[in-house]
Amino acid sequence: MMRVFYDSDAVLHTASDEILYRDIDDCLSDLPYIEGYVIEENGEIAGYSMVAKSYTTEYGGLLIFIEDLYIKEDFRGLGIGSSFFCFIEEKYKGQAVRYKLEVEEENENAISVYEKRGYKKLGYFTMSKEV
Repeated sequence: MMRVFYDSDAVLHTASDEILYRDIDDCLSDLPYIEGYVIEENGEIAGYSMVAKSYTTEYGGLLIFIEDLYIKEDFRGLGIGSSFFCFIEEKYKGQAVRYKLEVEEENENAISVYEKRGYKKLGYFTMSKEV
């Protein structure tokens, strides 16, 4: 699923298999800042998510960054994404002060789901430097 997600138009930069395997290993390790979820629907694997935890000085507290949220095509439109957001928000209720994610502007279906959950576009852009 990660390969399908990272090779799709939903992601700007693809990731090597080495990085994807490292991501999975990190989720299964005792690292405190990354969590991986397998999403099931009626006993079938419907998708996955990876969530990173950080601190936001803007809001003074725990930041939950939804790094990946992928729902298999056959399971889209069933409310699984919204249910996942409810799960994460309940898990970090009273702890997190901000939830954040990235989305490609062309991914209108995902944007619709996110907006329904109260997410808004930020007024600035993200810069990064890879090493």
